[in-house]
Amino acid sequence: MPAEVFFTRQPLVNRQSKIIATRLRLAFPEGVDPMPAAAEGLGTLVDVWPQGEKSVFISSGAPLSPELLNWDVPANATLEVHPFALTTGDGILLTELKNRNPSLCLDFGDDASQALSSGLHFRFIGFDVDAYTPAQMKALVAKTQPFGIPVAFNADSPQEFQACMDAGVSAASGWFFKNMTAPAGKALNPSHAHIVRVLNLVRNNEDTGKIEAALKQDVALSYKLLRYINSVGFGLSCEIQSFKHAVTILGYDKLNKWLSLLLVTASKDPMAPALMHTALTRARLMETLGHGLVDKSEYDNLFITGAFSLLDHMLGVPMEQVLDAMHLPEPITDALLGRGGMYAPFHAIALACEATDGTALIEQAGMLGLSADQVNKAQLEALAFAEKME
Repeated sequence: MPAEVFFTRQPLVNRQSKIIATRLRLAFPEGVDPMPAAAEGLGTLVDVWPQGEKSVFISSGAPLSPELLNWDVPANATLEVHPFALTTGDGILLTELKNRNPSLCLDFGDDASQALSSGLHFRFIGFDVDAYTPAQMKALVAKTQPFGIPVAFNADSPQEFQACMDAGVSAASGWFFKNMTAPAGKALNPSHAHIVRVLNLVRNNEDTGKIEAALKQDVALSYKLLRYINSVGFGLSCEIQSFKHAVTILGYDKLNKWLSLLLVTASKDPMAPALMHTALTRARLMETLGHGLVDKSEYDNLFITGAFSLLDHMLGVPMEQVLDAMHLPEPITDALLGRGGMYAPFHAIALACEATDGTALIEQAGMLGLSADQVNKAQLEALAFAEKME
């Protein structure tokens, strides 16, 4: 049985506010030899490993050793390596990396100059935000530019992210965009309020003609709704041609799930692409982890809970104010306002997947009786879903 190796994740965001890569941070149980466990745990993910060219950074949280290379490293995976691992020991790691030639990111630090002259090719050079002042990072980025693409790690605030961009890095990892607060007292703008009205009409099972009339007030809404319903992310067997057709095929309850996407993707905030990607990942993750743990009738509500979990950031309105305008089931509202309820553990584990380390994730998974393999695969499947919906 594979070791219980969990991972949390960070998005790498570029200056256009798009998530261009993912960073997986491994978390090991006590008493486990990290690198063999990492190779074994990562090896179980081959069937759900992200496809395409977006890089997946692997931050092992322990000195890289040759044992990790027992994992058949995918072409789009990038191993983070600290200079210490290359400049100490018997040289086996250096030899193996030269022979295997995986994509590498040098975690810049002491002995970096020795690592850069080791003969290895580094695709990326990574700088920890906490280790350097903005001026130091800017100087180091300029100095190391010929050796690899500069990226920054652990940007926890919008100010830190902007400082990284000003320093010249291509992207920075971190959840800084979740740390922007909505101004109190701000009202929903008219376009967002209109989407909320449509959502409420469907949730109240109003006549299809009345709902269609509301949708037609904004032509783009109908177009977006049909595009989402027919997307590969939802895998329907036939193409939905109209709202009436959608009601016939799906029913009102299922439509709530698709309609939730209209609100999630309505934001014009500069950070909207990253926020939307994160919300959709949470939505699919919560829905997937609920399988077998809650009744099937709850799956769509778990999805909606995750999808709406960043609405305050997306719409620039406090969460309580957004929810007051919507007729949502109580378990969704309770989870989003931190009041507990049956969906709260799934919301908590989705948040724990975004934490700095794996402590909370391991605890939440244990409470739900979920294995590392289940959680890790669900995360990667959720990321793939979010990619398809972009």
